[in-house]
Amino acid sequence: MKIEICLESIESVIAAEKGGADRVEFCADLFEGGTTPSLGAFKVARANSSITMSVMIRPRGGDFCYSDLEFAAMKEDITLFKEAGADCVVFGILTPDGEIDSKRNKELVELARPMEVTFHRAFDMTPNAERSLETLIGLGVDRVLTSGLEATVIEGLEVLVALVKQAGDRIIVMPGCGITERNFAFLDSKVKAKEYHVFVPGTTESKMTYRPDHIYMGGMLRQAEFAISHTDQNRVSTVTTIGASL
Repeated sequence: MKIEICLESIESVIAAEKGGADRVEFCADLFEGGTTPSLGAFKVARANSSITMSVMIRPRGGDFCYSDLEFAAMKEDITLFKEAGADCVVFGILTPDGEIDSKRNKELVELARPMEVTFHRAFDMTPNAERSLETLIGLGVDRVLTSGLEATVIEGLEVLVALVKQAGDRIIVMPGCGITERNFAFLDSKVKAKEYHVFVPGTTESKMTYRPDHIYMGGMLRQAEFAISHTDQNRVSTVTTIGASL
């Protein structure tokens, strides 16, 4: 079993490695579900960690139907992160009717090699899990991150079980979204996946002593200005320990 930690900072990469994770998915803006991180942040993380690193290739939040300019940016980012030493890239493009865009995804898969390719939870926005999985297998994708076409893995449990069985050794089905220390063992007992995708956040109080309370850097729906989000190393250790015992 492998455990991948979803995160968005250099410090979190280091915490995940110290906590025993097998791989990280490096993103920016997890508030939007994850977007492409800066190349500079990746390079610093790569220089300070030996953990296997997947990089999110997603030019914006929102849907997964991209313009020609957004698609061009995705190709450019894949090339840059491959040159910078990424082990895997994570992306997903859909057509307006919710199907997997075979043409564009195939182009990205071919561009990404020899890196591994993960198709992210755009999969969960498709209308038919079985059909979508076969499409990804045909495209040569290495793994798919999914919550079973539901909001969380617990709600999508039956679909996840079916997908793992359907996949066999042809593609890795990696459950993610809603996995916690409390439900991990139960989930694995039902799904028996080879890999799991886990988000285990914590917060650190800002070092700022001067704190104007009338200025905000984000919109009305936002994180606290003086709380720093990061991966909780102790929670990673708990999850990896559970995984090792299963």
